[in-house]
Amino acid sequence: MLTQQVNPKITISGLTCCVLTQQVNTKITISGFDIEWDLEKGINLWAGFPTLSMWIGTTTAGMMAGFQRMVGEDRFNLCMQIGGLNSVEGDWSVIASRPTFEEGLQLLSDIAWPAGWGRWQLVSLDRDKKEARYRATNSWEGLYQRALGVCWGSGMIAGKFAGFTSRVFGTPCWSEQVRFMARGDEYDEFVVTESAWTPQQRLDRLLHEGKASNVDLVVALQKLQHEVQERERTERELRDKLDLIRRQEEALRTLAVPIVQVWDGVLMVPLMGSLDSERAGDVMERLLQEIVSARARFAILDLTAVDHVDTSTANHLVRIVRAVDLLGARVVVTGIRSAVAQAMVGLGMDLSSMTTLRNLQEGLRACMRWRAEEEATSHTSKFGR
Repeated sequence: MLTQQVNPKITISGLTCCVLTQQVNTKITISGFDIEWDLEKGINLWAGFPTLSMWIGTTTAGMMAGFQRMVGEDRFNLCMQIGGLNSVEGDWSVIASRPTFEEGLQLLSDIAWPAGWGRWQLVSLDRDKKEARYRATNSWEGLYQRALGVCWGSGMIAGKFAGFTSRVFGTPCWSEQVRFMARGDEYDEFVVTESAWTPQQRLDRLLHEGKASNVDLVVALQKLQHEVQERERTERELRDKLDLIRRQEEALRTLAVPIVQVWDGVLMVPLMGSLDSERAGDVMERLLQEIVSARARFAILDLTAVDHVDTSTANHLVRIVRAVDLLGARVVVTGIRSAVAQAMVGLGMDLSSMTTLRNLQEGLRACMRWRAEEEATSHTSKFGR
């Protein structure tokens, strides 16, 4: 473990960056964060993930200068801040691992500075005004711009600070840089406030302002914007349709198998149409739940609206009757049509375990009679004791 009071120094292949050989992989831990050099594969790993290291004053400066020349300073700064905003997911998981935002940001800073992001400091955080102030000392953005002799602003870090603050306040935020290392200040400083403008709206404004001199870029970006909007609209429509379908399916399941308490301790299930495996399972599950919750002693399965019975339907019906019987309740089947009765006989269905009656009215009367008999038996037994 390396502490913040010791500057870690290693030498790899003669380049000073603890001395190691080509046969040994070096790993150091800074602020609980593992950094490893896999010399055989030629990669640098941070917490197990491949990482790129570049000279700030030459390689990084040259690359960023190329980007800036392609799109101009305003678009460059905006794109960098949007990039920072869109890259805070992993950072936030580190911040959220601590009890407070302040503690989490300090931990993240301890991890970020060895990678060249500079030392980060939260100067102030006003939750009522929704305003925060941050400083970054010796970040790669300030250093490469100082090397180039330019001052474009540290947009990537500004975007990260805006992204963190947006999560703290629960509202979109934007960073404005007020001090610049590239101009000779000791550190970069940023004021982050609540913003009514989305990053896309800011980009739109720049596109229209630069239309006369950047026609090709405007056309390309507007086309991309349209494609993104269309994709987002299609995704929203698909999500809405899927949600509607789910709600409709739930409603249809409830309507297709209504369970009605027609008397104290008596439930009635009107079955309609065919009874496939999925529907039979739904009927059984809901009926058994209702029997338990209502403490029902009797259940009437009414087949008045069933005009066709095949082997599968008959088997499912028998399973439902047996399942109810296991709960100690009694089932009566009513409303069997003549054609259905003939079909059941033709299928060789064993109806000996079922009580069948002509219609729902007779079924209800039977349940009320059985209920009265049970109450009388219970009363007699109690009186006899």
